[in-house]
Amino acid sequence: MKRPLPLFPTSLIGSMPRSKEVLRALRMMRKRTIDPNDFNKLIERETQKVIKLQEDLGIDIITSGELGRDNYVSFVSDKIGGVRMMSMSEMLDYIDDKKAFENILTTLDVPAVSIKNAICVGKLHYNGDIVANELMMMKKFTDKPVKITMPGPYLLTRSMWLPNLSGKVYGSKEELGQDVIKIMKEEIDNLINIGVDVIQFDEPVLTEVVFTEGKPRSFMCAALSERKDPTEELEFAGSLIGQIMEHIEKHKTVSSLHVCRGNWSKNESILLTGPYTPLLELFANVNPDLLTLEFSTPRAGELSSILTESRIVEDTALGLGVINPRTDEMETLDSILTRAEEAMAYLPKEKLWLNPDCGFATFSNSPVNILENISGKIHSLTEAASVLRSKYE
Repeated sequence: MKRPLPLFPTSLIGSMPRSKEVLRALRMMRKRTIDPNDFNKLIERETQKVIKLQEDLGIDIITSGELGRDNYVSFVSDKIGGVRMMSMSEMLDYIDDKKAFENILTTLDVPAVSIKNAICVGKLHYNGDIVANELMMMKKFTDKPVKITMPGPYLLTRSMWLPNLSGKVYGSKEELGQDVIKIMKEEIDNLINIGVDVIQFDEPVLTEVVFTEGKPRSFMCAALSERKDPTEELEFAGSLIGQIMEHIEKHKTVSSLHVCRGNWSKNESILLTGPYTPLLELFANVNPDLLTLEFSTPRAGELSSILTESRIVEDTALGLGVINPRTDEMETLDSILTRAEEAMAYLPKEKLWLNPDCGFATFSNSPVNILENISGKIHSLTEAASVLRSKYE
């Protein structure tokens, strides 16, 4: 970490709800009917508000809110050469198993218009910015430590791979993955040169690999990238993520791996369920500085499922999810403190960070909460951190 942090540092995971003005501008950007400079100025103004909200509520490590992104991964279609944004109907023309694909669309609790994928249609090339400009914008408005959030290399590779299109330029998903790694390394070097305290890589699709056996696949793999045996697929994922973590290791920047079980619906019953146990080997092998995990929902299993693994506890800090972004109910101070105390039965206080389970608006036009509730939840988070510091410093 470039700058010292207090005990129990707090941060958000990434996305925040977009205003009506931003949503309108995002639609206009997609249609090329707004001047990019006007769009950027709007995003700057709105990002400044999100940063001020975090600072006013006492968040330690500031995130941008991802306001200029249409969703958590497909925004890269405007950032990486050789990639094109495709709607579900456009993708259907290139899907062999159309029935399975349509079954996914009918079961998702999210507007179909929200579901777009950035698909590889040519050789990938780096254009100089994926989230670097977003980082520079953030640093205009805060002197506090900053975290930038990025789609992880496995998420990018798997979501961009549509065999009947991508296969025309890459011989395999693995070959595509190596070009993804090259681009991400260039971006990471760019971010570190600008100055960043934490780089978070989002890999929600890892749980799709291990928790959907015999079940419909989640929207995270809407392209229906061919599925190998879960063990083999996790080895592939780990090989990609590990290369990125190793690239950051020599720097002072904190590398964070964020894993959840889907974050597109307030209906918990349709989201993935299961403990982190099947991912322990991958976590230990890729060795991030920080594992940022959801734990406020029973769907995530018990803390002991991961914190009894010595390789993880010894080498990695835990970003403990203590806020459910999808519920309207406010988490009580006692519930957060109890969860944090439970974690400290397994790991030292210096290795415990506090955060929500996930973002508040994975899809720009389908947030899972409203600002009034979000502010209350953030207040509970930072209040709990303050109580813990008073007790343990």
